[in-house]
Amino acid sequence: MENTANKTSTRTYNLVLEAICAALITICAWISLQVMEVPFTLQTFGILLVLFTIGGRRGTISIAIYLLLGLIGLPVFAGFKGGPAALMGPTGGFIIGFLLMGLVYWALDVWVLGRFKKSASSRLIVSIIEGVLGEVVLYVFGVAWFMFVYTRNTGAIGLGAVLGMCVIPFLIPDAVKLIVAATVSLRTVGIVKKQ
Repeated sequence: MENTANKTSTRTYNLVLEAICAALITICAWISLQVMEVPFTLQTFGILLVLFTIGGRRGTISIAIYLLLGLIGLPVFAGFKGGPAALMGPTGGFIIGFLLMGLVYWALDVWVLGRFKKSASSRLIVSIIEGVLGEVVLYVFGVAWFMFVYTRNTGAIGLGAVLGMCVIPFLIPDAVKLIVAATVSLRTVGIVKKQ
């Protein structure tokens, strides 16, 4: 009886935590500056902070909740956008790519690098490595999606042009967000119950 109550309590805790983290990602997405085709947002910072703090499984579930909220039309994406059209546009691959980023982080944390998170310094280094690899997957998927949708809707576009619009301007800001998220997570990870 006590074991069942404990499992229910843990499930409830995780569900509430995942919902709060989906809300955090939403707030970070709303902090946006549209200067090019792809807006500068704190969305990536929110995603990374969530993954670094609550882990790959719960973090990926939070990202999935965020995407589902946007898919059903709630204005959770950058520029207060929502609905299937936001995901089907040229930049939709970057939004969907957040889920892939979470899955990559989760897989790396469980099967490859997670065991090296023994001290605060090793946790910081491993989190940064996992975050970088997750962002590489995000960029690759987002660029491929952008090229496909843009070519279908507007006409052919070269890889160099897409990298100039969607990747190069974001490399330094995303590196800063990654380092800040990893550093902040060293403080926040201690207040979250383990899975």
